[in-house]
Amino acid sequence: MSREMRYDNDAISSLRGEDRVRKRPGVIFGSDGLEGCQHAVFEILSNSIDEARKGHGKKILLKIFPDCSMEIEDFGRGCPVDWNEREGRFNWELVFCELYAGGKYHNETNGNYEFSLGLNGLGACATQYASQWMDVVICRDGFEYKLHFEKGKNIGGLSKTPLSVKKTGTKILWKPDLEVFTDIAIPKEYFSNLLRRQAVVNSGVVFALDYMGEKSNFIYQNGILDYVTEHIGDTPPAYEGSAGDKPGLVKDALSHPVLWEAERRGRDRADKAEYKVKLSAALCFSRRVALVEHYHNSSWLEYGGSPDKASRSAFLSAIDAWCKNSGKYNKNESRITWNDIADCLVLVTSNFSTQTSYENQTKKAINNKFVQDCMSEWLRDRLEVYFIENKTEAEAIAAQILVNKRSREMAEKTRQGLKKKLSGAMDITSRVQKFHDCRTRDVSRREIYIVEGDSALGACKMARDSDFQAIIPVRGKILNCLKAEYGKIFKNEIITDLIKVLGCGVEVSGGKAQKDLSSFNIEGLRWNKVIICTDADVDGFQIRTLILAMLYRLVPTLISDGYVYIAESPLYELLHKDKTAFAWSDAEKDRILEGWGRPKGVTVNRSKGLGENEPDMMWLTTMNPETRRLVQVLPEDAAETAAVFDMLLGDDLPGRKEFITVFGHEYLDLADIS
Repeated sequence: MSREMRYDNDAISSLRGEDRVRKRPGVIFGSDGLEGCQHAVFEILSNSIDEARKGHGKKILLKIFPDCSMEIEDFGRGCPVDWNEREGRFNWELVFCELYAGGKYHNETNGNYEFSLGLNGLGACATQYASQWMDVVICRDGFEYKLHFEKGKNIGGLSKTPLSVKKTGTKILWKPDLEVFTDIAIPKEYFSNLLRRQAVVNSGVVFALDYMGEKSNFIYQNGILDYVTEHIGDTPPAYEGSAGDKPGLVKDALSHPVLWEAERRGRDRADKAEYKVKLSAALCFSRRVALVEHYHNSSWLEYGGSPDKASRSAFLSAIDAWCKNSGKYNKNESRITWNDIADCLVLVTSNFSTQTSYENQTKKAINNKFVQDCMSEWLRDRLEVYFIENKTEAEAIAAQILVNKRSREMAEKTRQGLKKKLSGAMDITSRVQKFHDCRTRDVSRREIYIVEGDSALGACKMARDSDFQAIIPVRGKILNCLKAEYGKIFKNEIITDLIKVLGCGVEVSGGKAQKDLSSFNIEGLRWNKVIICTDADVDGFQIRTLILAMLYRLVPTLISDGYVYIAESPLYELLHKDKTAFAWSDAEKDRILEGWGRPKGVTVNRSKGLGENEPDMMWLTTMNPETRRLVQVLPEDAAETAAVFDMLLGDDLPGRKEFITVFGHEYLDLADIS
């Protein structure tokens, strides 16, 4: 057995230092693509946010440069980087070169970061490891400290010089490494959305963006309350209405924006430590606007988790109970759902906790049980009180939610009726043997492959994208529709199955024999592409021609309107060491070999039948829209096309003989002649 195939004690290895991130960035950042690169930005920004939230600096600057490098600067206390007696190392090594090291592990007791985004001690180090280079400038204790890193390694150690002015803060300039991430060109929209969201949940902090010279600032003095007010079209923090009176509602608003806040202490399980939670929610109801967003420790919970579950439970329970107790439901009417509420709800929650259980390092969801339980109870209680104290608004809110519910039910009933009506037309799997439909009902995406035989059916079925590609086989050489009478054509099961699958009917009248086929209507066509896929041999070409002849005689509009395609199968597969290429002609084969320098040891395989192809090869060469070759059958001269079909497949025997005499030699290479 070769060494490469042995799985013994020497097969186990570990990653060390920067390789722990550079070789597996997806573990820390959730992806090695653009999304992972974006999360690396958030990791550095998080440290500045934690400082600002504690009152150390009220402005954070983010600059983006044309080479995709970026700089984040804050005016906080400055990260400690000097010698750490307890750890026996410099703090800069712990922060920027050691995973799971930081100053936020004891947030319950040390008071520095009670509610922190960066609890895991990964972000600064992981981002440094994933950078092509990184420069760090830190001002604190009357000194300016500088560090420089390249591809995860420190160059030159720590420099320390006295400051002539009183200044504190941290500035980090770095460039994400294309050896780590597949893409580092982060669009401006990401930075704008990121800073806007952070301004929403960090009230009074200015987030300044300089994107290659384009500057913008984001600030919400009253945090999530201003954000909700802004969404319903009002100008924070004032509302419409005369001074001294209760403000009037803005257009389409059902209630005034309100801000609720509370603190709770509890634990996720009886044997777990107790922790503190600060709860806040800003909300209003509107006929025009709907928005639900959740934040935790200022991180936007894109996937929600505990706060989302709590909100759904609380709102549904409280509003359903109010509707029931107020007699708003009709007799035997079904209850409202969360979606009925969410359609007219503007809700933003921003919670903080001293212990947080994120689903992963990307912080897009949390699963703290206590956060969910206490938030659900708190919101339900506040809603019950709110409806009692604001009866007019409660009536308007309930009325709109019931309108949403009844509209949804009516739309669903209509949809189900339409689905039932169309099911006979769209779901024809049970009526046509060996037809394998695709999932999408978007006709602009649907493709039907007409393949040669059951073996090709199996190969294509395994290779296709079943979301938009359907398969139907034809068995052997079908009837020549240019010579056969309509009565015989419409008794042919293969042909009638194909017409049924197409869905648009036929453009001829076949009398009683055509009773199962509708008259032609292009609106009934279920496919954007009708693709003929046969073997690249004489029999395959003949079957392809017979299918084209059938389409030409029965549904010529499909050809003239450009719906019909031929999938070209490669004639050759060329193999040389680790190279693989496909050629669709002898000339293309020669070009490939020339490009390879005509090396020795090249294997040239003649194309197999479709049924013998591996699914991966079938997808690559014949079915993948990015790599396949389709020939659109779009005759420019219908009269000439008709004449050629008639000459080759019709009753024009003298014309066919003359054609073979004159042009037959050009097609000898397609015949299997030994």
